[in-house]
Amino acid sequence: MSDQLIHRYTRRQAIKDSVLIPVDDLAREAGFKWPVAVTDHLFHSYIVPALALVPEGQSVQGRLWDALMCLRYAIRSSKDDTCLRFSVLFQMSPGAAPVPVELVSVAGPDDDGSPCLTLMLPEDD
Repeated sequence: MSDQLIHRYTRRQAIKDSVLIPVDDLAREAGFKWPVAVTDHLFHSYIVPALALVPEGQSVQGRLWDALMCLRYAIRSSKDDTCLRFSVLFQMSPGAAPVPVELVSVAGPDDDGSPCLTLMLPEDD
């Protein structure tokens, strides 16, 4: 059996295909020095609030900010910063209490070998 690479799916291609959504601007504002992307599954399931939550002050920016701040805390509290599991509270319906949602952050090389972070749900791994 050959060890030849048959296909390579790059981070750049995943972003172009909208499988990964770059959140670099807000991540930089939150203090991250590396590029950060979230999976489309996480983004559309939890970061984008239900329309009924918008009048309650829920927004993409706010929910993403919360996830990034929880990630920063997890990084500072961990000895292994390559793959972290942590929880973020998300309000899912009007008037309901926020629920904890487990997220995973993976640090790895970008297409050019430079460091980057990917934020996802555990089943996205």
